[in-house]
Amino acid sequence: MPDQETDVLVVGGGLGGVAAALAACAAGQRVVLTEPTDWLGGQLTAQAVPPDEHPWIEQFGATARYRRLREGIRDHYRTWYPLRAPARSWAGLNPGAGRVSKLCHEPRVALAVIEAMLAPYRSSGRLVVLLRHRPVGAGTDGGAITGVTLEDAAGQRIAVSARYVLDASELGDLLALAGIEHVTGAESQAEHGEPHAPDRAQPDTMQGITYCFAVSHHAGEHHVIDRPASYDFWRSYTPEFWPGPLLGFTAPDPRTLEPVERTFLPNPDGDPLAVLADQSANAGDRELWMFRRILARGLHLPGSFDSDITLVNWPLNDYWLKSPLGDDAEAALAEAKQLSLSVLYWLQTEAPRPDGGTGYPGLRLRRDVVGTEDGLAKSAYVREARRIRARTTVTENDVALDVVGPYGGTRYADSVGIGSYRIDLHPSTGGHNYVDIASVPFEIPLGALLPRRETNLVAAGKNIGTTHISNGCYRLHPVEWNVGEVAGELAAFCLRGGVTPHQVQGDGALLEDFGRVLDAAGVERHWPDVRGY
Repeated sequence: MPDQETDVLVVGGGLGGVAAALAACAAGQRVVLTEPTDWLGGQLTAQAVPPDEHPWIEQFGATARYRRLREGIRDHYRTWYPLRAPARSWAGLNPGAGRVSKLCHEPRVALAVIEAMLAPYRSSGRLVVLLRHRPVGAGTDGGAITGVTLEDAAGQRIAVSARYVLDASELGDLLALAGIEHVTGAESQAEHGEPHAPDRAQPDTMQGITYCFAVSHHAGEHHVIDRPASYDFWRSYTPEFWPGPLLGFTAPDPRTLEPVERTFLPNPDGDPLAVLADQSANAGDRELWMFRRILARGLHLPGSFDSDITLVNWPLNDYWLKSPLGDDAEAALAEAKQLSLSVLYWLQTEAPRPDGGTGYPGLRLRRDVVGTEDGLAKSAYVREARRIRARTTVTENDVALDVVGPYGGTRYADSVGIGSYRIDLHPSTGGHNYVDIASVPFEIPLGALLPRRETNLVAAGKNIGTTHISNGCYRLHPVEWNVGEVAGELAAFCLRGGVTPHQVQGDGALLEDFGRVLDAAGVERHWPDVRGY
């Protein structure tokens, strides 16, 4: 493929990258969107994680485009699946009736909707999508990125130059390739005064990654996989901060760290229409089959499906022994895969059953659901990336409930979006247990998307100006989409007006003009203040 030139280059086809491409294309710009796998959608598809969202997502607290994505997923099920009449007419259809989300669903369905949303721009030639392309180099000139070199699965390389480059990669790849000032791991308490920060900076402390997988259960059948090569290691591995072996149903409660016994019962009885999916009322993680169920057979006409499908993203298969960054990255991914396969093998052969027996040989690894030969998601679920040294850094002190109080939280004059989620840090490569802190609904400052010096790069994913701690609530699906969408709108705004992102953030009149653009696009910049009657 020949080298290319475009208005906006979006590196990374996760939720932030897709949203950025949609926004920039809708604003009339030419866009190249790259993705290292063959599926766009990141967390929602290639990583196979149902959306983690706040309790009010059905009423407010998301962009209009994100709402179209959510409703498109529901419409896909209503159009193509044999839903029972009560399920089909349910405005808040939760296809999996899982407890983690009001929209638990199969990754392929999200992929279909994302492809449909992008289709008009691809057909017009305004959008070029380069699947199976990863960034391997970046050129710079002063404070600007001049181009990015991409490599495909066959090792062929192309160079793409663009007036604006948006880094929506899962690990903040361009920050390292272009030498952009950034942070990894945990900052020290002295840097930002965060109550839960360590005394000293720990740049190698990264949240664990997870290779998710999907299973169904077919009683009386035998679907046991080959014994994984590293099974003996993982079968005996007992973390120092864990109440027992990692491969077991006893794990810490993320909020209290007290040992909690989880249960596992495939295909439970009960009406899926009655399932409550509200993590603010019930974390939902005590019964593992129901936690991230992505297809509920009981929502469909009898005989349509002989099993539910559930997504395994549990305490058992979080991997934290090596960092996904740097020299250990390849080994970390390989070991994380072995852990997830070992979890499945343990479930099939040794997991205790309520009837006193062991193992569920009828558990079937659903390679078709995640689209891979090994049955694991196409990409590891990444919770933490490199983060830019930004013009604005959001810290624990801006969002933690214990710090700001129930009606507090930092409000930003340059807010470009909103979000809400607990500060949820999983066990890390530094040997730390969960850190799970209540937080307040928050705003996304434009300054958090902007590096301090570079003039044509905008962060468009988990690589914005947060800390190791505040990243824990800014990293989830609707916030990543919001960040990416704003990055795409910002690039288009700057191209039309001949201004830079720094000028927009620093000039009151420009910021007001940009705010009107976001308002017209349906980006909610502030939480509603609803009191009384």
